[in-house]
Amino acid sequence: MDYIQEKAPPVREDRLKACNAYGGPSGRLVDQSQKGCLNGIKRKFAQTQGCQLNLSLAILNTIRDAVVIVHGPVGCGGGSLAQAGINKGFQQLRDSSARGLIWVNTNLREAEVINGGEDNLREAILHAEQEFRPSAIIIVNSCVPAIIGDDVDSVVEQVQKEVKAKIVPVHCEGFKTKIMASAYDAVYHGILRNLIEPDPVDERLERDEQEIFLEKYRISRTVNVLNVSSMSRIDEYELVRLLQALDLNLNILPCYAHPEDFKKATEAALNVSICATHDDYFVEHLKEKYHIPFILRTIPIGVKYTNRWIQDIAEFFGMEKEAARFIDQEVRQLEEALAPYRELFKGKRVLVGGGEIRVVANAELLQYLGLEVIGLRAYHYDQFGDEMLGEQEAIQQIPFNVATGQPFEMANLVHRLKPDVYVGHVGTNAWAAKQGIPVIPLFHQSQLFLGYAGVFEFARRLARILRNPAFNRSLGQNIRLPYRDDWYEKDAFSYIDESNA
Repeated sequence: MDYIQEKAPPVREDRLKACNAYGGPSGRLVDQSQKGCLNGIKRKFAQTQGCQLNLSLAILNTIRDAVVIVHGPVGCGGGSLAQAGINKGFQQLRDSSARGLIWVNTNLREAEVINGGEDNLREAILHAEQEFRPSAIIIVNSCVPAIIGDDVDSVVEQVQKEVKAKIVPVHCEGFKTKIMASAYDAVYHGILRNLIEPDPVDERLERDEQEIFLEKYRISRTVNVLNVSSMSRIDEYELVRLLQALDLNLNILPCYAHPEDFKKATEAALNVSICATHDDYFVEHLKEKYHIPFILRTIPIGVKYTNRWIQDIAEFFGMEKEAARFIDQEVRQLEEALAPYRELFKGKRVLVGGGEIRVVANAELLQYLGLEVIGLRAYHYDQFGDEMLGEQEAIQQIPFNVATGQPFEMANLVHRLKPDVYVGHVGTNAWAAKQGIPVIPLFHQSQLFLGYAGVFEFARRLARILRNPAFNRSLGQNIRLPYRDDWYEKDAFSYIDESNA
């Protein structure tokens, strides 16, 4: 796991043998994953593909008092326009004086592609320092400078002597991987190499002295809660409420944190993830180098997985009885609140799409509410989905589509399965909506989804959508997707080739 001496981490195809092409029963997916048979599956035809640079920016653009330099053609930073407003608002919820998103583009053109773009990068770093005086300057390396061979790390090493801001290079070139979640590793790699303080538990210390350090941190009852850019601030409030009920202290990282906040990351007693897909690289490194244990196996969405998330944390601190009392109280109140919605949800058929951990957790949530889950779609799949997916007996035979994008497969599944509602990732729901299906986001950065309160809020929004599906029905009657009728008669997974798996 010790990749930290390298300039960039391995991509997930290599590190985790992750898969981005599968179509078949959910139970078979788990079986194939556990046998290591998913990595060789390919597509004979593909439509669209995610980019790890954009996913990296989704995290890096949130960090306060930082300037993000997108090293590449001007278009590579264009996606940041859509994030500027919410980033400023969410930063100011943590710090009213936060300036919001500031980014610079090195604007590589034909001349730089021929002659190299290192001078542009140096100029951009000095401009960011002189103009904005940030605590950190984060360099996001795109495809073009990687292909032409710009030595970003050498430029950083030279210029770092001239600026006060800490320079953080992040190697997240889109062409390197088809698993866009590799972006999380690239971001955490840059943070670990440049913003984390030296190991407070020195390997040269005697074991008794190490134990004293670790016990000190345990007594502090401080946990690092690792958030994601797709969470809302209200989600964070709910997680704070749940953990403060156990009398714990929280550091919330990495999204919307200040660069100085990462120095505290090594002083926590425990790292608590809400998504293994997002955080495994970070917590594994902190465990190996800083001896900090972690909780990684679930996400606090739905009653079952919120219970498990709390119980795992409580067990670490020896607070199982207190957690059990708290959970019983929360679930009892939630059941009373959900009673008016149960009849409406009963038997409704739902297709779920999004990140691998979220879709499986939402499948459990939807079944808990009384809906029937008839299909799942995930951007990629790896070992972290096996436990959660494998334990849900009711969905072992339903179709599971692993696909980053590939809206043609989604359109086929929607046509074939005819769900009553589609629960999906923000930005992809439109495909189902255009087929006349009511849609509800899998997450939204201004709404509550996590914890017990998140279950109720999701149920309330879902009920409103199911009671009034007229807009989507009208949309479906007046819009035609760009696929021939004969495609809808084919197997949705006909372009997925498992011959080399």
